[in-house]
Amino acid sequence: MRRAVMALVAVAFVASTVAIGITMRSPNAQAATWPTVNRGDSGANVYAVQHLLTARGRATAADGQFGPATEASVKAFQAANGLTADGIVGAQTWPRLIVQVQQGSSGEAVKGAQRLLNKYGYGLGVDGAFGPATNSATRSFQSSHGLAVDGVIGPNTWSSLASGAGGGGTGSYRLVLSRGALPRSEYDDPHHDYPAIDLPVGIGTDAFAVTSGTVSHAGGSCGLGIVIAGSDGATYSYCHLNSRAVGSGARVTPGQYIGDTGNTGNSTGPHLHFQIRYSGSLRCPQRMLLALYDGATPPGPGSLPTSGCSY
Repeated sequence: MRRAVMALVAVAFVASTVAIGITMRSPNAQAATWPTVNRGDSGANVYAVQHLLTARGRATAADGQFGPATEASVKAFQAANGLTADGIVGAQTWPRLIVQVQQGSSGEAVKGAQRLLNKYGYGLGVDGAFGPATNSATRSFQSSHGLAVDGVIGPNTWSSLASGAGGGGTGSYRLVLSRGALPRSEYDDPHHDYPAIDLPVGIGTDAFAVTSGTVSHAGGSCGLGIVIAGSDGATYSYCHLNSRAVGSGARVTPGQYIGDTGNTGNSTGPHLHFQIRYSGSLRCPQRMLLALYDGATPPGPGSLPTSGCSY
């Protein structure tokens, strides 16, 4: 009898543990991390909030600046939805504010999604039309961020877009050399025979990751080379390095030191060879580098030209 009672207790304990485990795992699987956006902020996240407020019936000018008018719209939205009306868009407000969008959708919510995708360099037109280009960018972003690749911008994708590095300006990109390494005039020089650029710096100059992504090593005519498979769907190649500071398979963030420039491989002298490939084509990097030098929002790799930057 004692043995039977013990068995029943054990079964009940296992069953309750399993039930608890299921209960605990399910919310975690659905959990989303949201940034805090409030008065005084600016950039892509603010644009997204403004577009979403308008989509939710609270017409708000989309200027990327979280000022008194945007704060008033947020408070009105919060009050109408039973939230604390503090004017802060955080973990309680974002889930109520977002609107699921996908191919075929249109309107202000799509504009908000396009603003956030452009934070990662996709270079979309902010036209409010969820067409093939926005669908492609969404799937690329989802793939590179470990999300379900379905082209649907739902809670998890909205959260990842809003929470990622950037938030406007040049946050997702950094200049490949320190700003003092070369004058601005060197960043618009054409390459000798195909879309790329050669930056004339001495051996041992620090080189930095232009954006976030995964590293692989290159060799051959590239010498000691690094290729970054960017989170924006482009690949960025650095050639003729003197040394590499990151291993193959490493994840890097914008502005991270990745190695020293040099004169290795098929090189006519010390310099950094830098090139961008997007959708199977080499792209001229000059416009992106000039924008980064100037501290301006860089064009996305998909909008860079495929010709006109070589002799």
